[in-house]
Amino acid sequence: MIELNLSDLFLAWLADYGSLALGLILLLGALGVPVPATLTVVTTGALVQQGSIEGGSAAVFGLAGAVLGDSLSYMTGRLAKRWVQCRFGRSSFWQMAQQQFEQRGASAVYLTRFLFTPLALPTNLIAGGSGYSFRPFLAYDLAGEITWLAIYGGFGYFFGSQWDLLNQWLSDYSGWLGGLIIAGISIYFLGQHKLKTIRSSRWPGLALSQYP
Repeated sequence: MIELNLSDLFLAWLADYGSLALGLILLLGALGVPVPATLTVVTTGALVQQGSIEGGSAAVFGLAGAVLGDSLSYMTGRLAKRWVQCRFGRSSFWQMAQQQFEQRGASAVYLTRFLFTPLALPTNLIAGGSGYSFRPFLAYDLAGEITWLAIYGGFGYFFGSQWDLLNQWLSDYSGWLGGLIIAGISIYFLGQHKLKTIRSSRWPGLALSQYP
């Protein structure tokens, strides 16, 4: 039995159906389906450079798919708020992540679109579940997705003759980098929590004044 390579399948869709396939793949990726979204964006940039895909339509369909997927996952977080709280509410990591989002909601949405991409879906769910307004979420989501498409699509476009080597590098190291990012953010959150605990123990009056 021939083993199906999902990356090759999605790239074949991209070659056959162009911008429509790009939009669908990015929509699935934003909903948490394990598709090679970044790889697809890089490849699209190379295909645009080669004239196989029209750049304007690729930008429109790619952005539409990514933003639609993010919006649907945001709405999932809002509609499933009670279940999310029951399922993850007691987790210290979830509580710290939610606290950080409440303090830096805009930057959290923007940066997780292209820099901390493994945290994009959890951020969408937290944004929806915490009652974060959809308008600013959509604005920063659009800005972040445009940045993501421009960076990785630009890589594919300007290195079109070597895009297969670049894609291989992204495939080999994206998981490793994602793990480091998540570990670094976890350490940061734990450090912030520990610092607040120390401050509360040393200056209890100050800690109480923060919660009227």
